[in-house]
Order: sequence, then structure tokens, then C-alpha cells
Amino acid sequence: MLDKLKEAELYYSGVCHKLSTPEALTDPSELRRLMQEEKKLSPIIEKYREYKSVTARLEEALVLQGEGDPELQELADEEIKLCRPLIEELKKELTVLLLPQDPNDEKNVVVEIRAGAGGEEAALFAYDLYRMYSMYASQIGFKLETAYVNETELGGYKEISFTVEGNGAYSRLKYESGVHRVQRVPDTESQGRIHTSTVTVAVLPEAEEVELEINPADIVVETMKSSGAGGQHINKTESAVRLIHKPSGMVIECREERSQYKNRDKAMKLLRTRLYDQMCREQEGKLADARRTQVGTGDRSEKIRTYNFPQRRVTDHRIGYTVHTLDAFLNGNIGGLIDALAAADTAEKLKNSGEK
Repeated sequence: MLDKLKEAELYYSGVCHKLSTPEALTDPSELRRLMQEEKKLSPIIEKYREYKSVTARLEEALVLQGEGDPELQELADEEIKLCRPLIEELKKELTVLLLPQDPNDEKNVVVEIRAGAGGEEAALFAYDLYRMYSMYASQIGFKLETAYVNETELGGYKEISFTVEGNGAYSRLKYESGVHRVQRVPDTESQGRIHTSTVTVAVLPEAEEVELEINPADIVVETMKSSGAGGQHINKTESAVRLIHKPSGMVIECREERSQYKNRDKAMKLLRTRLYDQMCREQEGKLADARRTQVGTGDRSEKIRTYNFPQRRVTDHRIGYTVHTLDAFLNGNIGGLIDALAAADTAEKLKNSGEK
């Protein structure tokens, strides 16, 4: 591990030096790459330098211990008692920091929620999940923007797509991909019977232009009048945009903005993100072993969580996490579960790295 850290520190010093060179300052793509490298390595190098500092203190104390002076020996003994457990703790922290990181963790995300089995009840719960993520994003300072909504007459969502922007958005929300199951008595149920419905959530890392080039000739652009609330402006202006990507057959529609330009920009981001996700999944299919080191499979057909209204219970089936504070959970207080999922993911990766 120490050899890896020495190499990382040398590489980090080189990156920091290159950041100040005229070549980097005049090349936006290279500057961006170097800044990303510096940001990724900075926590590791800071922790490694702290480890070296404490190790140096320990070595100095061990020398003083053999000097023969009673007062110096007493001071050295105290320093040794302090440094040894601190070094062990720093080693553990460095081991975690050196685990392979998801390259998408720092990215913004596109979240797509779709009603599954359960008809109108599933659509109503899709709205509940959108509200939950909106409130969570607000709590931690993330920015949420809606791109596309297919709303039902009762206020539910057959489908909704939105972006979440913030430092580490993907690292916080990636565990939400999968099937969410709700058990409750619908408002329309006269006999009080509990219904089970499902909603599918997909969390995609937002792709940037430098990561995926799209040939403009492969895209058919259609414009249309928006529908829904918004007054006369929406009915008279062709502000909605539909993109058809011919090679993949993907169709992206955005109509939430009044500006056709803004809707087109959002649609391009969604298209780029879906194509990037498709590319990543194809690569991950070839690296099936790597998927086993993660919490869950990331498969959108996997049932990950149950929301039981009669018992006020939320259960995440991947790690056996259960709370009986369903109301607070649906009001955006999901950070505790996300922390538990991230910890379980790290523990699984540590176990896997130890076996290797």
C-alpha cells in the first residue's frame, strides 16, 4: 500500500505542476482533465501526508525513549501511546481511499421514474417518489430541474425525467436504481383492501460532450406545441422538442421550458446521458465480476425497497435496513439509508479486495 501511495504522491505533484503551465492554461480539455485528477487525488494525498507526519513523530519518540532521561522517556511514552493507534486508524482510512472509485461518482445525474404495475396507484406513488427526491435534493443543496412529465388526471406520473446537479450527486443517488414497491390502501378503494404497486427508478450519470460525441446527422428534430398547464403561451408556441436518434431508435421529448432552445438543450443532455448509460452497461456486462462487489446489481428489474403504509415501514431488501418512519422518509429524510448503503458497498469492496 505504501508503494502505491508514494507513486500517487509523485503523480499528484506532477499534476499540480502541470496545472500552472501555459500549455494547460491554454488547453481547456487538458486543464479540465488535470483539475479532475487533482480533485480525485487530493483527499488521498492529504491523508497520506498526515500518515507520514504521525509516523515521523512516532520514530522521533522511539529515539527519545532510548535517551535515558526520565522526563524525556515519559514524554516519549505518551507520544508513542498517542501515535500508534492513530497510525492504525490512518492505515484503515487510506485502505478505503485506495479502493477503486466509481468514475461517475462526482457527476450530476438524470433520474427517470416510471409507474409500473398498479395503474393509477402506481402513478400516484411515482409522484410521491419524485417529491421525496425533490425534498432530499433541497435538504443537501442540490439543484433539481424537471425535463419531462407525463401526468395523469389524478395528479400521478406515468413517467417523469429530471436532472439533479450537485457535487457527488451520482454517489448519493446511484443506489436508488431499481424497483420500488408500495403497499397501501388506495383512496379509490372502498373496501379498505391493501394494494401492491411498483415504480421503476433509473439513475443515470449525466454524460458530457467530451465523453460522447453524437453525429448531428443521426438526429431527427421535431417541434410541437406543449400541452398541460401554462396558459396561452404553451398553446400557441411550438416550444416542445422531440429528438429521434436513428442508430439507437431512442426518442427523447422535452416540453417543460417555454423556450424551444432550452427544451432542445435539455433533450440533448438526456439523449447523451442515455447513450452513455447504454455504452457503460455494455462494458459492465463484460465485467460481471465487478458488479458483484456493489450493493445490489444495479439492474432496474431488481426489487430494492418496500414502502408499507399500514405499518409505516420502509425496508431496503439489499442490506436488510428497516425504519418505521415512513412519513419522514417520504419527506426527503433518506440520508441515513443512503449512508448505510454506501457503507455496505465499501465493506463489500474491502472484503473483495482482501480475498484477492
